[in-house]
Amino acid sequence: MKLTTPLGDEVLSLNAGDRVLLSGTVYTARDEAHLKIQEAGFPFDPKGAVLYHCGPVIQHDEVVAAGPTTSARMNALTKPMLDAGVRGLIGKGGMSDEVVEALRGRGVYFAFTGGCAALAASCMKLKGCHYPELGMAEAVWEIELTDLPLVVAIDSKGKNLFKR
Repeated sequence: MKLTTPLGDEVLSLNAGDRVLLSGTVYTARDEAHLKIQEAGFPFDPKGAVLYHCGPVIQHDEVVAAGPTTSARMNALTKPMLDAGVRGLIGKGGMSDEVVEALRGRGVYFAFTGGCAALAASCMKLKGCHYPELGMAEAVWEIELTDLPLVVAIDSKGKNLFKR
């Protein structure tokens, strides 16, 4: 299935295990970015947004590598993002039962395979940067995707591939 951001109610029909190709704008956000957003506010419209748990490597205004980071590090920081309207999360390794419940009826967690940073980068075009003072890995990078291959790992109904 092909999806384009910003995401809407179409994500509610996705099931754990579904494969998707995601296009449109996503925003990288690791620990420090989540904290900065909670302190200073969103530098983008969170409604329907997708956060990618990633600290990309950027050179000469190009995404060189963009593999996922361990999403569990953002467990305690995720609910406010979803409360603000974020519909999708991308990462690796799954998330807590609390996040699974917070996604219920409103969003999904997509898994991207660790070790495939070059593949991810090949689907990306850099659009901008927010909070550059956080440094390359922690800044919020605005990235345009074209057909990034993902698997729905946690759906909006509470099904979780990491619990199977």
